Amino acid sequence: MITNKTFDEIQIGDTAHMERMLTKQDIDMFGVLSGDMNPTHFSDEYAQMLLERHKLVGHSMWGGALISSLLGNDLPGPGTVYRSQQLEFHNPVELDDTLTISVTVRSKDAADGSVMFDCRAVNQRHEDVITGVAKVKAPTKKPTAAGSPYAAEHFHRKTAFKRLIDYVDDWEPIPVAVCHPCSKEALEGAIDSARANLIDPILVGPEAKIRALAESLKLDISPYRMVDAIHSHDAALKAVALCRSGEAEALMKGSLHTDELMGAVVSSATGLRTERRISHVFAMDVPTYPRPLFITDAAINIYPTLEDKVHIVKNAIQLAHALNIQRPKVAILSAMETVNPKIPGTVEAAALCKMADRGQIEGALLDGPLAFDNAVSKEAALIKGIHSPVAGEADILLVPDLEAGNMLAKQLSFLGRADSAGIVLGARVPIILTSRADSAEARLASCAVAVAFAQRLRENQKVKRSVQG
Repeated sequence: MITNKTFDEIQIGDTAHMERMLTKQDIDMFGVLSGDMNPTHFSDEYAQMLLERHKLVGHSMWGGALISSLLGNDLPGPGTVYRSQQLEFHNPVELDDTLTISVTVRSKDAADGSVMFDCRAVNQRHEDVITGVAKVKAPTKKPTAAGSPYAAEHFHRKTAFKRLIDYVDDWEPIPVAVCHPCSKEALEGAIDSARANLIDPILVGPEAKIRALAESLKLDISPYRMVDAIHSHDAALKAVALCRSGEAEALMKGSLHTDELMGAVVSSATGLRTERRISHVFAMDVPTYPRPLFITDAAINIYPTLEDKVHIVKNAIQLAHALNIQRPKVAILSAMETVNPKIPGTVEAAALCKMADRGQIEGALLDGPLAFDNAVSKEAALIKGIHSPVAGEADILLVPDLEAGNMLAKQLSFLGRADSAGIVLGARVPIILTSRADSAEARLASCAVAVAFAQRLRENQKVKRSVQG
């Protein structure tokens, strides 16, 4: 239910606030909507050359729009009409900055039903970004019906990734072996996650190179342990050894090829293999979907067999449980909703569902084969006469092969403006795979997922020891 505060209900001193991180998606969308395509908002080189800023700079009025959002959605809320707005801009908003927006009632005028608000935006460094005063005409009536699903979902939306990060916010950081953090993105991602109290990084790589990079980026890495390595291959072996010994509870990919890192992981003698097949999960934050969407496997198993898919789906279910999704809904994707012997994926989908019926796969609701539209749209499923507790409400999408999964994830990213976090499961520890294109929030979400999964592994080990004892 969307509600508001009417003029009569509003009291002097009433306040509302919200937090919002500036993402690349925000910059792109605001530029398109406003027509302000100033290159300092879209090019690192221009931002550094013209403004001497280390990161992209967001549009100043993006922060002003957040003030408008808070007035229109929260206080007074629906029915509010702007009369005037005065703003002063004190500091720029850089990519990945988090603004705290607040509005506070200063005065009321019964003659015209107007309310004056003090407005403020502060960044994560507690610096004033915007201050000002807004005058609005407050609503006199309250809504009598629920707001539209679009308004409830998109306006003032708390992202799926933010919910994941908040879920582990109060937990102890876990020790993470960060393998070869020799690029700006890799080192900043690890340090940002440490500052967010998600991980305690162990920086594994050429020490002199890492220290020089940190100095150039003005990053303080003195609180963190370092393990010197000759090159990326040596770093992979040493990072895996830290996980194998128990000194690290997760492994994070830095600036080396995934194949090089995974080669050390899957080594039969010194790696991190278990009885479970290793698989990858994309955790997607899709703006048009109300919950995190997990896609598996889109990065490791090229043409998985039915036996492989059992392991892949079990890994994904275990991840969902770690994130407090008690009974995840698994949609097994194909090109159609019926079993067709000419399309092996449909037969395997049916077999997986029957295995779930017989208790061979536990802890989730499985249905398939389902086409993508039926998996994520209840309306599409009803039109086709599909009645299923999974259809339209999937948490996990099990894809038929790597090509299909990779294309699906990238379509959601580049056409659907989705953010993606990546994690590899089935090894002794979760493995965090990040990309240079990942946003700061996506990198934090990858770490949050790993923290949750590592915590679940701890709990499982405790249970196992108590049973054995």
